[in-house]
Amino acid sequence: MLYSPIPMHIPDGFLSLIVSILCWGVTAGVVGLAISKTNKSLGEKQIPLMGVMAAFIFAAQMINFPVAGGTSGHLLGGALAAIVLGPWAGMLVMTAVIVVQALLFQDGGLLVMGANILNMGLATAAVGYGLYRSTFNQSRTVKLAAAGFAAWLSVMTGALLTALQLWLSGTSDLQIVIPAMLGVHALIGFGEALITVSALAFILQTRPDLLGEGSESARGSRIWVGVGGFIALAVVLFSPLASSDPDGLNRVAMDLGFIDTAQSGAGPLAGYTVPFLASASASKIAAGVIGVLVVGVIVILIGRGIKAGPQS
Repeated sequence: MLYSPIPMHIPDGFLSLIVSILCWGVTAGVVGLAISKTNKSLGEKQIPLMGVMAAFIFAAQMINFPVAGGTSGHLLGGALAAIVLGPWAGMLVMTAVIVVQALLFQDGGLLVMGANILNMGLATAAVGYGLYRSTFNQSRTVKLAAAGFAAWLSVMTGALLTALQLWLSGTSDLQIVIPAMLGVHALIGFGEALITVSALAFILQTRPDLLGEGSESARGSRIWVGVGGFIALAVVLFSPLASSDPDGLNRVAMDLGFIDTAQSGAGPLAGYTVPFLASASASKIAAGVIGVLVVGVIVILIGRGIKAGPQS
């Protein structure tokens, strides 16, 4: 398979069937637990915020930024989602984003979707939230510093899990793939940290109640949700400017010689393009807008479904 400049998560073919199934098992268990925990704690005003967070993370993941050596990276967002929403709701948001990316945009394989959710969504949310909450009674400066480190470490955690899965699948040797994955993602993690800290600084300045500080008003919540949705759509406008360099995983796959094992699938908007639009920029923006709206609506519906379900 020829390399595509479109940012991709783990594609089918990189992991063995057994490893893929094991990852699905772990993912299903954790997502089930997240649904149960969210069912007990989800507030009505948190539901639209979940949708906005999902829309923003989807949009931000379309913007690949360049790092050293002709490699690019993009936001994962698990730490940010968990810090703002809590770990369980954050995991559900990340799961929805990754599922939409795989089903609509062919971003990551279907067989390995469990691994992508585990690496990029569940593990990153757990690591990010755990470190940030350790600074509960600290100053905002300390909290932002901790959030930045948590975001960086969440990227490293996802990279390490991916490396171990590649090794267990027989795709690459352990002593080669771990340094390669951690080396490139150590740089990508700085971008994750910068975006996460910037987003949290904005939230602390405008709506500190979302992070457990200050008071909350229903009207202010509606306005903030609208602003957040507008920001997510605005981010999509910059997607044509994203770096076309291979992302961290694809760079490692190219360098270590297993990129050709990737299997391409089919999706209605594969490669983040709308087929009937001739302009590449317009096509990508349109696909991004569709993705933002779809994932936002899906997450809101999930939140309402959980809220309406039996409280255990």
